[in-house]
Amino acid sequence: MATVVNSVSALHELAGTDLGLSEWHSVGQHQIDLFADATGDHQWIHVDPERAAGGPFGGTIAHGYFTLSLAPVLLSEILTVEGMAFGVNYGCNKVRFPAPLKVGSRVRLGAVVASVDDVQGGVQVTLDITIQAEDAPKPSCVAQVVYRYYL
Repeated sequence: MATVVNSVSALHELAGTDLGLSEWHSVGQHQIDLFADATGDHQWIHVDPERAAGGPFGGTIAHGYFTLSLAPVLLSEILTVEGMAFGVNYGCNKVRFPAPLKVGSRVRLGAVVASVDDVQGGVQVTLDITIQAEDAPKPSCVAQVVYRYYL
């Protein structure tokens, strides 16, 4: 169940809050292929299941940036911001990919609100996120992502 906030003051109250975990989502080869087409990154380890089967991970893996790109949709399951004119993805302060995300895995996102700061016309929310594959010993992505919400 998502935490729903509808004001700047409610966002400020979330500073330091663990928002919990999203639902599990499957990552399929078709998604990876579409991402490769969108970015032009067709490295065999991502798009050639036969060749990748003999590679270091025993199959294809998601691009790191594909994994990171799951953050907004997974985050929307645990945080909903309403009552603002609009919000934007402002960027990332830190991103790491500690373990590969194997195609066919299920992933979920966890998030902690690291900080909430006023900015001209709105508020900036910084979140520490972790994208974890089911049964994996290390996360596939850890990042600090920054969103801005404007009044």
